[in-house]
Amino acid sequence: MIYTVSNLIKIYGLRTVLDIPYLEIEKEQIYALLGANGAGKTTLLNILGLLEAPTAGQIQYRARPVHFAESDLQPLRKEIVLVSQHPLLFTTTVFKNIEFGLKIRKIDKKDRLRIIDESLDLVGMREFSSAPAQHLSGGETQRVAIARALALSPRVFLCDEPTSSVDVENQNIIITILRRINEIKKISVLFTTHDRSQAARLADHTIVLNQGRLVPTMYENIFRGNLHNDQAGHPQCVIQDKMHLSIREDQVVEKREAFTVFIDPEKIEPLKFSENPSTINELQGRVVQMTEENGKIRIVVDAGIWVALLTNKQHYQKIGFMVGETISLSIPPAAIHVL
Repeated sequence: MIYTVSNLIKIYGLRTVLDIPYLEIEKEQIYALLGANGAGKTTLLNILGLLEAPTAGQIQYRARPVHFAESDLQPLRKEIVLVSQHPLLFTTTVFKNIEFGLKIRKIDKKDRLRIIDESLDLVGMREFSSAPAQHLSGGETQRVAIARALALSPRVFLCDEPTSSVDVENQNIIITILRRINEIKKISVLFTTHDRSQAARLADHTIVLNQGRLVPTMYENIFRGNLHNDQAGHPQCVIQDKMHLSIREDQVVEKREAFTVFIDPEKIEPLKFSENPSTINELQGRVVQMTEENGKIRIVVDAGIWVALLTNKQHYQKIGFMVGETISLSIPPAAIHVL
């Protein structure tokens, strides 16, 4: 394990923002940290980055207890880097921004040149080496910040919302970069995000926080499924022999029977219970949990397997169901993504 967290508590004033009994993070894996605003994601990232001490509890890094004394932290911080949501670059060239940390570590000039070129190549920014950093776009700035962190040869790479403030093109580039960092450099990657589909595509593991506490990842609608055809020859996803869902033809990208499937919770529509389904992929289930998240209502339904959905308050109030009631779910094929 790269991290083992036990009985972690973080308190600000009178508010407990983190309460995590136990958490393990494996080395050389990619983890997505999901949760609403205020769930504690950034706080946990800062603690794992050794930038902030917990109020109570223990963190082990590479099987050794972390002591939050400055003299003990300095060697560990050379192995862990954190790229913030809005990284700041010096008002100089891209090259000098990356070179700064290497100079601090007393890396000789020849090695500095090699490391900088390799880092810029990995993020696709080699041609920007001499460009003024202050003139870069948001996505380019994020990529340079990643290159600057990579140049320090970390074991752990932490990213706070790495794609939240960049355009769609750079979002896809950054996702690819994080995957390459993990595959090529064998660096452990942990990133925060609100985007469940992004987490499903990129991460090997998903950690979900709700009000500072861990939530089982089964709520995130990531399942193992099998591919079959219905009587008309259209593709279907069968999940745990309990849920049969029609999927789009373009989701069948490979001739494989078993795969991982993600169901987008924002595209699932809750309906009043009906014994006679009237739409494709209409299921019935019992409401087991409801919480408010970013202005929407998050509902967990036991439909043989637990399925999470997000709906707006107006739609929820129109239906007016409570925990324990049976409702119907409409899962359109557009909500189902084969990974």
